[in-house]
Amino acid sequence: MKNICGLVQPTSGKIIFKDQDITGQPAYKAAEAGISYVQEGGRPFPSMTVYENLRIGAYHQREILNSDILDEVFELFPVLKERQKQYARTLSGGEKQMLAIGRGLTSRPSLLMLDEPSLGIAPNLVKEIYGKLQKLRDFGLTVLLVEQDTAHALKLADRGYVLENGVVCMEGSGTELRRSEHIKTHYLGL
Repeated sequence: MKNICGLVQPTSGKIIFKDQDITGQPAYKAAEAGISYVQEGGRPFPSMTVYENLRIGAYHQREILNSDILDEVFELFPVLKERQKQYARTLSGGEKQMLAIGRGLTSRPSLLMLDEPSLGIAPNLVKEIYGKLQKLRDFGLTVLLVEQDTAHALKLADRGYVLENGVVCMEGSGTELRRSEHIKTHYLGL
């Protein structure tokens, strides 16, 4: 993910996005191309308000803020509208994750990359976040998800890849992988 969004330079291979070679481009170019990256833990700016955090997500394309994007984010995550004047540091873990996803959406990306969105979040909020991700997927947004919560991830996935020790050991549709005995035994505990 960090290679795709330009935070880390790849040592080999190419990254092709929308038929364009974006290998080694700086992060702002990836953002301009329509790629948004939500890091593990969300990492909102703690000394900024919810509203300020959301606005900074469109920093490279400020004209987007003249659209209804913030209303769309508030519709998806109503708790953020209620808390828009609060400092990000005062939010719960789940609310911080919603804020991070909302911030990622304010740039109107065509690819939203999420790294471990369920990490450290209460189970009821994980379910809520995955419900929101399902809505985004249904609206046509491409979501690239790295997740250890296999059950939620595979319900959402059109396509999945299982990594073991850094190597792809399985791939298939979300449905195929959920039915796999290997996945059931080693990842779902069934």
